[in-house]
Amino acid sequence: MFLNELFHKKTAKPTTENALPGRATALETAKTHYVNGKSLKGPYPAGTKSILLGMGCFWGAERLFWQIPGVYVTAVGFAGGITPNPTYRETTTGLTGHTEVVLVVYNPDVAPLSKLLKTFFEEHDPTQGMRQGNDVGTTYRSAIYTYDDEQLSEAEAARDSFQQALDFAGHGEKITTEIEPASEFYFAEAEHQQYLAKNPGGYCGLKGTGVSCPIG
Repeated sequence: MFLNELFHKKTAKPTTENALPGRATALETAKTHYVNGKSLKGPYPAGTKSILLGMGCFWGAERLFWQIPGVYVTAVGFAGGITPNPTYRETTTGLTGHTEVVLVVYNPDVAPLSKLLKTFFEEHDPTQGMRQGNDVGTTYRSAIYTYDDEQLSEAEAARDSFQQALDFAGHGEKITTEIEPASEFYFAEAEHQQYLAKNPGGYCGLKGTGVSCPIG
């Protein structure tokens, strides 16, 4: 019974009544990207676009995207929740409503959104609901948060295409990825930015389904 109650607590989104209060001011974070030296918070070059991608633990997910040619800069943080300016520890309680996400700033002429979405769907399991592998909780849910209608439509189309591929492969589960217009994005603390570049042997829980996403 205790384990079931604990699982439910970690996998149920909070309400505005029971969410943690957070704080009015932003947390301190790194100023520049540890790998490429670019400003995490911008200003970003004209012509670049941004998207927020949640694939479970954000350490490994961020490394995937900073390695893609045409991605200008990446950063990790929290989105899709209630609590303003949450700390990492606060999000892990499940009482902020956020999921761990990667902010990906990209040049669409070099790294088209289809390339980013193909990477997103192939490199984690988007059918697991409020978890990713052994990482359990609302902070590990799959999510795509978009900044314009074109991104939203393309993300939904990619999801539908990948669902067809999963069905054809006999995967047997439905995609649970949250696809919504982006709300407030909160940068995580400096220690989490580009974590696996600073700690090459650090934890990475990413594991895909082995099914190819037929886009891009």
